[in-house]
Amino acid sequence: MSEEEARNDYCFACGKANPIGLKLTFREMEDGRYVSIFTPGPEHQSYEGALHGGIIGTVLDEVMGRVHCKRGLKVVTARMETRYRHPTPVGQALTVSGWQVKTRGKLIEMAGSVALPDGTVTAEATATMLVIGGIDPAEFQDD
Repeated sequence: MSEEEARNDYCFACGKANPIGLKLTFREMEDGRYVSIFTPGPEHQSYEGALHGGIIGTVLDEVMGRVHCKRGLKVVTARMETRYRHPTPVGQALTVSGWQVKTRGKLIEMAGSVALPDGTVTAEATATMLVIGGIDPAEFQDD
């Protein structure tokens, strides 16, 4: 593990060394989406049985940013808007997905969702990611 990887291993969302972190893992789908399966516990709730909205925002932000991390781009979230459609229960395996919508120079438009096992979408997000380092974002420009 490199020094940078070790420092990032304390990321609240995905860091394995963070004792209070979410420890999210991701997989890339054939269509280019990134997905994380996350089962929140009672320590992640807001009111009884419902996942805290801040945790929902965190997992959406992380999965949308992960798309670029795996491509070697360093990005930060410049803007994010979240729409909460239904209460998201704790104790169920949630599918959190993120995908690229379009690029404009160093700005990358993203979208994401949180879905229950039955496919019900409980939250959606859009975000603008700003490339701050790494490879040239032109490699991922829309046609």
